[in-house]
Amino acid sequence: MLAGVQTRSVSPVFVGRADELAILNEALDRATGTPLAGAGGPGTGEPQALLLGGEAGVGKTRLIEEFTEAAEKRGAVVALGGCVEIGADGLPFAPFSTALRALRRQLPDELAAAAAGQEEELARLLPELAGAAPRPSGHGGRSDEQDMARLFELTARLLERLSRERTVVVALEDLHWADASTRHLLAYLFRTLRGGRLVLLATYRADDIHRRHPLRPLLAELDRLRTVRRLELGRFSRDEVARQMAGIFAAEPEQSLVDEIFDRSDGNAFFVEELAVATHGGSCAGLTDSLRDLLLVRVEELPEDTQRVARIVAEGGSTVEYELLAEVAGLGEDDLIEALRAAVGANILLASPEGDGYRFRHSLVREAISDDLLPGERSRINRRFAEALEADPGLVAADQRAARLATYWYYAHDAAKALPAVLRASVEARHRHAYAEQLRLLERAMELWDDAPDGARAELRPADYVEGYPDCSDCDPATTPLDYLDLMAEATVAGRLCGERDRALKSTKRALRLLEGEDAPLRSAWFWVQRSRLVSTLGRGDGWAEIAKAQELMRGLPPSEVHADVLVHRASWGMLHDPGPDTMAAAERAVEYARMVKADTIELNARLTRGNLLIEAGDPETGLAEMYEVRDRVVEQGLVADLSRAHINLPSALEGVGRSAESVKVAMEGIEFCRKYGLMDTEGWVWANACESLLSLGRWEEAAEAAAQTQRCVQSSKPRGSAEQCMARMALCRGDHDAATRHLQAAHHHYGTHDPQPQYTLPLARITVGIAAAEGRVLDGRAEIERHLARGLPFGTYRHGWPLLLAAAALEADARGLPAAEEGRPAALARIRAVTKSLATPIPLWRAYDAWTRAELLRAEGRDGPADWTAVVTAVEPLDRPYELALVRLRLAEALLSPDGTDRDRAAHLLRQSAEEAERLGARPLTESITGLAQRARLTLH
Repeated sequence: MLAGVQTRSVSPVFVGRADELAILNEALDRATGTPLAGAGGPGTGEPQALLLGGEAGVGKTRLIEEFTEAAEKRGAVVALGGCVEIGADGLPFAPFSTALRALRRQLPDELAAAAAGQEEELARLLPELAGAAPRPSGHGGRSDEQDMARLFELTARLLERLSRERTVVVALEDLHWADASTRHLLAYLFRTLRGGRLVLLATYRADDIHRRHPLRPLLAELDRLRTVRRLELGRFSRDEVARQMAGIFAAEPEQSLVDEIFDRSDGNAFFVEELAVATHGGSCAGLTDSLRDLLLVRVEELPEDTQRVARIVAEGGSTVEYELLAEVAGLGEDDLIEALRAAVGANILLASPEGDGYRFRHSLVREAISDDLLPGERSRINRRFAEALEADPGLVAADQRAARLATYWYYAHDAAKALPAVLRASVEARHRHAYAEQLRLLERAMELWDDAPDGARAELRPADYVEGYPDCSDCDPATTPLDYLDLMAEATVAGRLCGERDRALKSTKRALRLLEGEDAPLRSAWFWVQRSRLVSTLGRGDGWAEIAKAQELMRGLPPSEVHADVLVHRASWGMLHDPGPDTMAAAERAVEYARMVKADTIELNARLTRGNLLIEAGDPETGLAEMYEVRDRVVEQGLVADLSRAHINLPSALEGVGRSAESVKVAMEGIEFCRKYGLMDTEGWVWANACESLLSLGRWEEAAEAAAQTQRCVQSSKPRGSAEQCMARMALCRGDHDAATRHLQAAHHHYGTHDPQPQYTLPLARITVGIAAAEGRVLDGRAEIERHLARGLPFGTYRHGWPLLLAAAALEADARGLPAAEEGRPAALARIRAVTKSLATPIPLWRAYDAWTRAELLRAEGRDGPADWTAVVTAVEPLDRPYELALVRLRLAEALLSPDGTDRDRAAHLLRQSAEEAERLGARPLTESITGLAQRARLTLH
């Protein structure tokens, strides 16, 4: 449609930019692996990420056009996507949707194959993938922080698969207008893309990036990535301006004209074009002082209908569909075509790449026209857009409809129409996991709330109640209007899910203030639970005070979903901090209440917690059976967002009872599940648990790789701490005390200090004691032990308590005879022995720790003998823990070689077994101890 109209302001000659184009072409070469021209097959390239910045009009788009045209000639598939200003009002993922749509047009079969099995999730970016299946308007299940990360990981995998056999160039323009979800997705891709022949390129307007611009933090983050190359496009030199003008005029310009235009444009390519056309065509704008006036005068020289159409397009968004424009303009079809022909001929408008609408050739022209609109004129145009779209929703793409209608009504200043439109757009954003846009829209709805008439508010109904948020008591939800608290509940969850936790926390504070004096205990308790989660995540407490308030509000009330949710949060908190009888009782009641109100997700979460608690209480078989059943339900029913933690908790529980090989097997199954559904953060947690089990199994190199996988996958801080903890243990066993200390400090940093949990504090204390012992700092190690054992070990923390007690006993045993360690030694031994007697031993692993710890205490007193260590070796041998077995065999050999020992041959055999294992593991201190004992006893190890 009018695509053949010739322009005269754009130079047919590409001027300058040789260095920048060379960098882009080099990136294409790297992505391809081998030059495409004449290549005999696909290369083995690697993804390339680039950012191109420059002021408005400097020539970013022209450079991208030149590069992509050359890339296509070399066989690359090119997909372009542009950010639109409406994105700031809630049009999520707009450039990615456009780019994926372009890839689907060019590679329909390949994209279908790459998306196979994940169409429903990827349809949040590209609705066409959902096919004819109806899409729900709401989001019935619970959302979690991984929803968006899962979508991002699946998008990364889609692009990697598409670019496996061909080079793909994805270019996204105008990143300064990008919505938050687009920025987050782009950052994710830049960080995580690891395979494929892909070039991912984004442009932004550098002069728009003020100190508080939302793109600024992203640019700072990307600057720290070595995989991202950032280019800044400068202005033209005087010679380059002369070459550009020669291309426009098809003749060499006079030097005086070059000097005048260069001085006035400062080398900005777009302004050079506009000034050249104005001067060459005799426009009255040629002598204007303001470049903005220059742009406006160029438009004002056009016919009246053309000016009117330009004003409408300027307010309609970055691109306006032809059919929608026809409805709003109110012109006859012939008159509209003539107006558009004039605008295209003057190089003001261009046909959109899809050929179904129009956009401005340069955003600066659109901005100048939009800024020149009178307030009433702007409102009237937006109203006409809204009315046209409301009358015929098919005028725009389905994935843009809700957001654009909300924007048009908002700028039409009609609160009665804008409020419901904004709320519908917020539901659409939530469905697409675009939680940042959902939050922005909800805040806009709160802004409109008081301006909307009572009648309009009375017609509003909740799309659904988010995350178990209760409807009003004693009312019919079908006929009860949406209220302001409902918006705050949605905003709280949206803020938490998009990472704007401070804003979410403020929403809970305002909501609880509004609820003061109200008879609404369920809603108050719901907000207190949300507040507990936010306080803990933000590092401002452990969340217990908030849970306690929610519990108090539930006292005496009948079972409900909120009540069950409060109980499951109380039980989950207790599992991590105080896994005693009260916590078990809370978990039991949570299961019971959830079943009564048919809250399946809450019930499964409660059962998972109960399984963990049963194991800690000494009933591993029952607890593990419960956890396996929940895990299997998660897999069968695809409960991805609700219960992905089942794949984290089960391997951890298996490791805690000494079933390390089974733990690794289950962890690998969990990793496969996570990859299938794009659960990258959960995958990182599972890798951290696998790391611990691989360390126990003596598969240390695999454990190191699992730790590295954790760091690559995970976004959360805690699993990073667990991976560092494992690496600290490995470094300590290998005698690298400096590395052990570094990893220990990193683990402390990742765990933080705001929410101490025994599962983190006790293992770190064990490593701290081990480093102190290795460095001969007995008193420091003893002080660390005293700090953790002063009040005994809490019930249910035995899994981590036993290794700490063993480290404490070994510290004292190794220090026997040291004068500096004698003071306080009897009291230290008595305390360790007393705590040891208080711990349960229903599990073979714990019984082995018990026997070992008691033997070390005897060694500390010089009273150990072969019988004691034989019992320890017998207990450790079935556990499949080679490092520990090598260590206790050394101790038994020592006892056999003592003055009371009588079996040198058995001692030699034990030392050879231990030496072989220590050498395989690279456990230098253990090797040195074995070698030293063998030399003193005059035994050969080979």
